[in-house]
Amino acid sequence: MKIAVFVSGGGTNLQAIIDAIKAGTITNTEISVVISNNANAYALTRARDNGIEAVCISPKDYENREVFNEEFLKKVNSYNVDLIVLAGFLVKIPEAMVHQYSNRIINIHPSLIPSFCGVGFYGLKVHEAALEKGVKVTGATVHFVDEGMDTGRIILQKAVEVEEGDTPEVLQRRVMEQAEWIILPQAINMIANGIIK
Repeated sequence: MKIAVFVSGGGTNLQAIIDAIKAGTITNTEISVVISNNANAYALTRARDNGIEAVCISPKDYENREVFNEEFLKKVNSYNVDLIVLAGFLVKIPEAMVHQYSNRIINIHPSLIPSFCGVGFYGLKVHEAALEKGVKVTGATVHFVDEGMDTGRIILQKAVEVEEGDTPEVLQRRVMEQAEWIILPQAINMIANGIIK
């Protein structure tokens, strides 16, 4: 199975995927391309360091969102991938892409959906909201992407305990280590091996 990984920042989830492929916990999978909307994303360096094609395509470089969406879809189509993995990608996926890749785009979200998800909930904001609410358990969710925001069918979830004195940063790190970096590779492996259709 060929996958494209879309990232906007550091790419720690991308690293978890690369490591899992190397370790053989993800089988039948190769990363064809890593795409970022941010030319300075460290994720692109991670890709290049691992011999993976790294591409930046940003809405800022196009006269409007429509043109960007068309070019973005064309670019992705040129790689003939079986699955698109959103690993901290902060650009809205064009509807045409969602339709064309129906049930072939997955996303990792740093909460137990339906909590702390939807518009405006990304990155540290998710963990800030969880702490404000005083929840005792948070976690991460891997789900299929549909037209909505964090509304697609859930594939895997993993709970993580919130601890006394957590800051958003500390909680974010724990959710990554104990949930995201585990269930995202797991979900990819399940799809690659036909365990999930």
